Amino acid sequence: MRVNARPVGADGPRPESALLRRTRWRLIAWSGGTTLVVLLVLGITIYVAAASTLAANGTDQLRSRVRELGFNKLSVTTIGPPGEVAVTSDPSNAGVLFGGEASGTLAQIVPLETFANAPAMGVTVVDEHLDIPDAAMLADVSAGRTVIRETSVGRTPLRILAAPLQTPYGTFVAVVIGDRTSEVGTLQTLVAVLLGGGLIVLLAAVLVGYVYAGRALVPIRESLRRQREFAADASHELRSPLSITRAAIAELRRGRADPAIVDRVIDDLDAGTSRIEHLVGDLLLLARTDAEAIELEPIPTDLAHLAAEATESLEPVANARGIRLVLDVEPSPLAGDETRLRQLVGILVDNAIRQTPDHGRVTVAVRPGALLTVEDEGRGLREADVERVFERFWRAPDAPAGGTGLGLAIARWIVERHRGTISAGNRPAAPGARFVVRLPAT
Repeated sequence: MRVNARPVGADGPRPESALLRRTRWRLIAWSGGTTLVVLLVLGITIYVAAASTLAANGTDQLRSRVRELGFNKLSVTTIGPPGEVAVTSDPSNAGVLFGGEASGTLAQIVPLETFANAPAMGVTVVDEHLDIPDAAMLADVSAGRTVIRETSVGRTPLRILAAPLQTPYGTFVAVVIGDRTSEVGTLQTLVAVLLGGGLIVLLAAVLVGYVYAGRALVPIRESLRRQREFAADASHELRSPLSITRAAIAELRRGRADPAIVDRVIDDLDAGTSRIEHLVGDLLLLARTDAEAIELEPIPTDLAHLAAEATESLEPVANARGIRLVLDVEPSPLAGDETRLRQLVGILVDNAIRQTPDHGRVTVAVRPGALLTVEDEGRGLREADVERVFERFWRAPDAPAGGTGLGLAIARWIVERHRGTISAGNRPAAPGARFVVRLPAT
């Protein structure tokens, strides 16, 4: 019997390694890309909201200053030639305001005519470095609209509000300027925080994605490994009966005139074909179990009755070697798939017959509570082999010929699908292996 001794990767890198690497980097790219998109959307949203809030607060500050100018206190004084007027107001309302809601703003009130003719007359409105008014601002103010502009003097960012005022003395223009240095500094700090924090979060997302992608690929890597080993083992198991068949055909060609040779070749072909048929059936069953394409049909039944039927069907095999099958059963009702439970008992009993020497005994026992025990009188299990007996294609070095190494794997699947447990060990008082199955009883 063959044991899988070749280590994984002994013959160099596997093709799936590159596939797994590509898959891992794709997962990392998706993780990092998704995080980057979320950070961009969140950062832009936060920046726009903050900028809008700061701009609204700055505009409200300018409007508040306009309300505090006290236009009802404006007075008109005639100076010089007839028709020339001078406008005065409460000194606390014009100029720079310190303290209060509109603190830090600069205000000036001028007649609309002066405001309109300031560029041509060389008159300075608020500050000589500000282009106030320009044509667009003058058009809006003359039309009775309030104008809000953002500009700068040197490196100082400013916000300007120009509002027309209707008074008993005519139309005047209130010009209020607010310093945006604090607002711009706040937005710059916010951008730095968003960029720095976003970069840290992005790097953390990539690192976490790298770690979790590796963990997520563990079952895929294991599945690929098992698939590779499964294909290799299946090829090996199929190669033996095919070799026997090829040798038998060659012998038949050499001695086709000898009836004894023909009979022997036919027997060999029949044995090889049966083994291939059995192996292919097991492979198809395991493939369907992996794809979860097999549905059980649980019905009320009795484990003792099913065990008796399965054991009796194997009596011809046991009798051929003089092995006695001992059936010791008690009623044990449960809900299960009768076909699969018969198959389970058949696998365990057939395995026990193979392990038992000629003229030995195999004992099949069923106890209430859906407890099934199958014992043989073979060499038993080595301690190192106990955990591996249910692996696909695994066979002990001294296992008897004829098996495929798939029966116990199928038996475990049947038990697990019935929400039960199966264990392997040795008989406590005599040589031989012992398999114990516990199923949910009704």
